Amino acid sequence: MRNKYTVVLFCLILFTSSCQDEVLPKPKAQLRLEYPAGKSKVINTPAFSFQYNDLARVKDLKSSSFTLEYPDLKGAIYLTYRPVENNLLELVSDAQKLSYEHVVRADNILEQKYINDEQRVFGMFYEVKGNAASQAQFYATDSTQHFLTGSLYFYAKPNYDSIYPAAVYLQQDVRRIMETLKWK
Repeated sequence: MRNKYTVVLFCLILFTSSCQDEVLPKPKAQLRLEYPAGKSKVINTPAFSFQYNDLARVKDLKSSSFTLEYPDLKGAIYLTYRPVENNLLELVSDAQKLSYEHVVRADNILEQKYINDEQRVFGMFYEVKGNAASQAQFYATDSTQHFLTGSLYFYAKPNYDSIYPAAVYLQQDVRRIMETLKWK
């Protein structure tokens, strides 16, 4: 009889102690990617100069179209310079059209005007959110002689969640280019 009471007591303790909160699996973790601040270097061309991140490698600087490659981030900023020859409206229209070609895959495109009266740099920065091919684009001009466009691309299939930290980092570099741009 004593064994019966022991078994019943054991089952009762087991039953009451097992009624706790339900165990849930832990959510998947996200990688925390941090990139070095980088030091500024200056690019000088016959038409303009600007500062850029020293983590980038400059390719084809002697042509009117050149690239700032970021091998560690598997991305690049493609820059194209064109002189203004009574075709400013056409150049601006082409730059805007290029930015809005990504609207099909983008969740949102944020436009940010840029005006620096002191250096005579006027333009637009486009931040593209979503799985678009380019995560940022810009154009800058002095409205009379110079016109510069730039686009940020990654060497990977666009998956916004995966490239987001690198995209934010390189968007800051694009803004630095615009902010330090000086025409000659």
